[in-house]
Amino acid sequence: MAITASLVKELRERTGSGMMECKKALVETGGDIEAAIELMRKSGQAKAAKKAGRTAAEGLIVIKTSADGKRAAMVEVNCETDFVAKDDNFTSFADAVAERALDGGAADVDALLNGPLHEGEETTINTAREALVAKIGENMNVRRFVRFESQNGFIASYSHGARIGVLVEMEGGDETLGKDIAMHVAASNPTCVAAEDVPADLLEKEREIFRAQALESGKPENIVDKIVDGRVRKYLSEITLLGQAFVKDPDITVGKLLDGAGARVVRFQRFEVGEGIEKKTENFAEEVMAQVRGE
Repeated sequence: MAITASLVKELRERTGSGMMECKKALVETGGDIEAAIELMRKSGQAKAAKKAGRTAAEGLIVIKTSADGKRAAMVEVNCETDFVAKDDNFTSFADAVAERALDGGAADVDALLNGPLHEGEETTINTAREALVAKIGENMNVRRFVRFESQNGFIASYSHGARIGVLVEMEGGDETLGKDIAMHVAASNPTCVAAEDVPADLLEKEREIFRAQALESGKPENIVDKIVDGRVRKYLSEITLLGQAFVKDPDITVGKLLDGAGARVVRFQRFEVGEGIEKKTENFAEEVMAQVRGE
């Protein structure tokens, strides 16, 4: 069967792949476009598997909210370089993933990956990811997502570029206050909302450290407990949202700001691109040679 330009065009439109790759697939399948799509999917899966071991610590944080402000989702989608994080194909993919995280109802990342990239389509998010890996040449992952839904309040959000994202569930207050709180969380990175939310084992570990430091400095035993209690109070004010000084007005705490507005923070979530991912140091010359070899 003759491989016509219109056939190549149709395959490009359906797969988003390059002209030469489409033509090659059609030649190998005798012009059968469905078989060519399957062949390209398998090729994409193979390329994705080959690149899966490469560290993907760059990428985007994308937030999507419902029109009524009652629901929101936030996702982290990773790639290997900041350059690809700005690529239109990658940003469109991340945007579509965030939409599905908001509206698709997936309970975890695996369920999200196995769901459709766009509602009503057969192509799954993972299939689209593999195709994008094959097309762009970098490892890519949907690392995590969170979905908030409020029954009695609203969801506030804040994005610092595309590298930090925050969701806050608020009860009381208004959108301006909600955004200010979300911005504060982005800047100050609290561990939890209030002192009672701090894990007991974490608090006990810090208390032991403070006690050891006080004893090491030669403080008398009879005042060590008071010193430890004071340091614990300071520690809690530093790591809890309510105890922190508000970034836009350090003279008041976030807790006092909320009390004055008759508002409450139910929960929050902060994502930062690549946090917790160990970044492998590459030899630049070897990296260039790997690209030349198409690895």
